[in-house]
Amino acid sequence: MLCLFVIAFLLSWPTPVAPMYFYLTNQKPMCFIEEVPDVTMVKGTYRITGEKGKDYTAESIHVEITDPSNNQILSRTYTADGYFTFTSHQGGEYRICILAQSNSERSRVHLDFAVGENAINYGEVATKDRLNEFELRIRQLQDQIQSIAKDQNYQRIREEYFRQLSESTSHRVTYWSLGQLILLCGIGLWQMRHLRAFFQAKKLV
Repeated sequence: MLCLFVIAFLLSWPTPVAPMYFYLTNQKPMCFIEEVPDVTMVKGTYRITGEKGKDYTAESIHVEITDPSNNQILSRTYTADGYFTFTSHQGGEYRICILAQSNSERSRVHLDFAVGENAINYGEVATKDRLNEFELRIRQLQDQIQSIAKDQNYQRIREEYFRQLSESTSHRVTYWSLGQLILLCGIGLWQMRHLRAFFQAKKLV
């Protein structure tokens, strides 16, 4: 627990991260894969402009999200500048597709994903729960510790899955090799019997 607290404290120092941007062609969605632990909040903040930073060209943006089981958990239209959120109900890869609904042929999209405690607006939390600066800091550290614990648990589950997959593949390879060996032995015995019968028929043996 102390180790998690220390890690959370070190991770609490702010590090600047530049949001990515890409271009959307009208009526052609752009999709992303976000790997998320169980019961974790994800926030996508976006801003759509014209090419080279011109005025907005999109009237709205449509977001569709599917879970690891390929079930749609979100399908909603938003304004051209804002954010969307969802909370994972199972660990795995979530597919996030974005479609700009615009009269322009191409729009520039600035997008930034935040996962776990990074997706929480602590200003709103402090106002809602009436927390002072120290209490808010403790809340942030608690959320970070929970996020680290969830991520570690998710990684353990993934490691166990790949271990079982590796063992299953290894067993299949072993069985396949044994099957090939038995088949080759059977073919060899058949050829020997066939040649022996042939030589006997020719009275060579």
